[in-house]
Amino acid sequence: MGGPLHRLSADRGARRLTVDAETPLVTLDAIRAAAATLRGVATRTPLVSFGRPDAGRFLKAESLQPIGAFKFRGAYVAVAALSPEARARGVITYSSGNHAQGVARAARLFGIAAVIVMPSDAPAIKKARVAADGAEVVVVGTSSEERQAVAERIAAERGLAMIPPFDDDRIIAGQGTVGLEIAEDLPDVAAVLVPIGGGGLASGVCVALRALVPGARLIGVEPELAADAQQSLREGRIVRWSPADASRTIADGTRTTAIGRRNFAHLSRLLDDVVTVSESEIGAAVRLAAEQSRLVAEPSGALTVAALAFRATEAGLDDLTGPIVAIVSGGNVDPEQYRALLATPLPG
Repeated sequence: MGGPLHRLSADRGARRLTVDAETPLVTLDAIRAAAATLRGVATRTPLVSFGRPDAGRFLKAESLQPIGAFKFRGAYVAVAALSPEARARGVITYSSGNHAQGVARAARLFGIAAVIVMPSDAPAIKKARVAADGAEVVVVGTSSEERQAVAERIAAERGLAMIPPFDDDRIIAGQGTVGLEIAEDLPDVAAVLVPIGGGGLASGVCVALRALVPGARLIGVEPELAADAQQSLREGRIVRWSPADASRTIADGTRTTAIGRRNFAHLSRLLDDVVTVSESEIGAAVRLAAEQSRLVAEPSGALTVAALAFRATEAGLDDLTGPIVAIVSGGNVDPEQYRALLATPLPG
């Protein structure tokens, strides 16, 4: 610990430190309980070698989950945590794609109804897969605030249980099982790179790894065009970006306009730093994941690959001697877009 974000936190003064200290975080026990809930349902994803076999660089292939993304973990845990009565009434969420698929699949496995509020610019492949799992899809504008407002209204009208995409302890615990698996499979891991959209995955991963591998360097990764988490953590407050700004990136899973309050509480205390990557680096990383690790990665899933390949110095990885893991969060990419990304020129 003790990275740039922690130094900034100390420099911000007592008020922020007091707020952080009084905010309870998700526990390792909660993550272990989530892992038990997911046993036999979610895939324990492998660590796939990246680059030279002797380089000690690995990709955590969450693209191999049943829905093609890590979001299935948190969604299933949250639905499982509902009372039988609440679950029977059905669930609802708002999402640009992968969480939508996670909730739709969890609902199908539990045999309950699901309503998914999705933005009009969500990838067609993600909308189709949500519908294929039997969920009702409601399409709204591109603003995450509009998605949430519509979902909350429908939830109140129909008595549905809300399954938020990231700002929820059940979700954080479910996503934290990714970090639990990394710690169990690679207990000497020196650094873990984790993508940040709303912050649920990064929050859970940080809880697990801080508890089990306290010396590991934990780095969040965002697109330069949607870097609200980096700005928030460096300013010591949640900064909200406009939907127009956040929607510029090809990494559609990170187009949230702000990280969640629970996620901010976790990341401001546990994360070492956040680095950003350019759009060209994201495209090149999709190509590298395919060429070097035989993995299909969507742009959001390739953020950490971009940081590993092109921002190692900025992320503080150059002097580390142990293994480094980059979490590939998903592989749900439109085939035509994927073909174009595979042709992205490599920097240098």
